[in-house]
Amino acid sequence: MFRKFTKEDVHSRSNVKSSVQRSLKGKLVNQYPKLEEVIDELIPKKSQVELIKCEDKIQLYSVDGEILFFQKFDELIPTLKLVHKYPEAYPIVQVDRGAIKFVLSGANIMCPGLTSPGAALPESPGFEKDSIVIVNAENKENALAIGKLMMSTEDIKSINKGHGVEMIHHLGDPLWYFNVE
Repeated sequence: MFRKFTKEDVHSRSNVKSSVQRSLKGKLVNQYPKLEEVIDELIPKKSQVELIKCEDKIQLYSVDGEILFFQKFDELIPTLKLVHKYPEAYPIVQVDRGAIKFVLSGANIMCPGLTSPGAALPESPGFEKDSIVIVNAENKENALAIGKLMMSTEDIKSINKGHGVEMIHHLGDPLWYFNVE
């Protein structure tokens, strides 16, 4: 999604009203319930929240100068910087070591990279198709990427062919280096 993202893709910037901030907090907690205990730390009452509207109907939300999440259509998606601050708050899948270089180059993740030794998928019932997941890697501490499941984790285990996760944002992509200033 952010493969060729630049400052020229930004159309407008505006500060967000406190009522909109409250609804954003509610939406984030609704999508990621484990964020509830840290939501006031994440978006403090007196913080400056800025909405940055970009190309392709992408909206970035900056809190005190740092982009913490973005929105494509209705779904709020955390940035990797936010994931690194609160890694336990999101659904997680793990790829094996062989997939790391492909993930870091922005490639979609194939099912065998999620089912081979070193990889890990959640136990049943798992995650549904179109869920936003955080991609960790074997023997690595921090998340590598954020993606959207192209099939349920149960289907990934049983079919074990084709694309399992569509890449949205990864370490080293233009959003990772994007500066609000």
